Amino acid sequence: MGFLRDVTVAMACLSFLVDATPIQERQAADGINYNSYIIRGVNLGGWFVLEPWITPSIFEPYANGGGVVDEYTLSAKLGYSAAQSLLEQHWGSWITESDFAQIAAAGLNHVRIPIGYWALAPQSGDPYVQGQTNYLATALGWARTHGLKVVLDLHGAPGSQNGFDNSGRLGPIQWQTGNTVQATLDALHALTDFTLPYTDVVAGIELLNEPAGFSSNINMDTTKQFYYDGYGYIHQMAPNTLTVIHDAFLDIDSYWNGFMNSASGVSNVLLDTHIYQVFSPAENARTPCEHVANACTNGPKLAGTDKWVVVGEWTGAQTDCAKWLNGLGSGARYDGTFTGSGGSYYIGDCTGKSVGTAAGLSQVDQTNLRAYVEAQMDAYEAHTGWFFWCWKTESAPEWNFQDLWNNGLIPNPLTSRKFPGQCAPGAACQVPS
Repeated sequence: MGFLRDVTVAMACLSFLVDATPIQERQAADGINYNSYIIRGVNLGGWFVLEPWITPSIFEPYANGGGVVDEYTLSAKLGYSAAQSLLEQHWGSWITESDFAQIAAAGLNHVRIPIGYWALAPQSGDPYVQGQTNYLATALGWARTHGLKVVLDLHGAPGSQNGFDNSGRLGPIQWQTGNTVQATLDALHALTDFTLPYTDVVAGIELLNEPAGFSSNINMDTTKQFYYDGYGYIHQMAPNTLTVIHDAFLDIDSYWNGFMNSASGVSNVLLDTHIYQVFSPAENARTPCEHVANACTNGPKLAGTDKWVVVGEWTGAQTDCAKWLNGLGSGARYDGTFTGSGGSYYIGDCTGKSVGTAAGLSQVDQTNLRAYVEAQMDAYEAHTGWFFWCWKTESAPEWNFQDLWNNGLIPNPLTSRKFPGQCAPGAACQVPS
């Protein structure tokens, strides 16, 4: 693995010397120069990697037990044939060409599509089913038709890179044990090869979503080596395609500056960071003004990175009230019903926030959400841009871009502001606190 990294870096350096063009002037993704181009995108969450809170109808039969908590256990419970039938129906209906048309009409220019390793390089003994890439190929055609760029995101790795249900398997973190790292690279190779007919559409490939750098089970030297190896293959096969690396929940400046930047002879790397304010009791307890102020602090931090950086996930939610956001059958920190790590205490009532539509939110919540969304857009456009999580949900209105857009809670056009200048130095809070 170390030798492969040395070869990869040497190849990158030779290419760098030949064209003598630093990354700040390089153009990636079919001519896009991300120095002057702002990504404004959405995630197609819950499509090829299930999450109970995004599509609760699929998991409702197991709300009171049955051992199903994620796509892995759902597939195991149903058996291959029944799981295949259920998921084929879901893949063919959750996202359609109409969604791509609406995304483009909203002024968005990118979509980020999560996919699990099991769609590309399934492991022996896995209960997962396959067939996702047929729908993905169709989706890339829709993106081409509607002028959208795509970032393909490997959202789940063998053994789970974070223990979250969004990795496909809730539970212990076992990525980096056995052959799981090599198996992840195999999936990335398959994904890269799959994109070759679509290099005009696929702007980037994300090597791995949210590896848990905070966990003692994740060795960051191994993770960095994995990043170099994944980059090497993408750079060889599709040199104008961005290699997207996640920050592993570590500081984007102090930890990641100096890694895989132009000074090290590496080109076309995009750092992905995710910014939420709902996954601790203290964050849930913030006032709307405090949420806005905290969002604004990210602007200078993003601008201080030494490579392109995108906020690959963020939301309009200021609480964790969305049904099953913290796991199937789990409660919320906001109303004191969450019993998981970190605990919870009562802050307020989740009624009207946990399920429903954007139109059903209170007028105060709508005002606060619009201001919070605008502040985040202002801050996150300080560097390369953002992807909202996510395009649609069945019943979590604060996370549903499509619903928020249709109800006037997303700026239209995206550059307009009802609450201008929120992130300006010394700006006063413009919403009820």
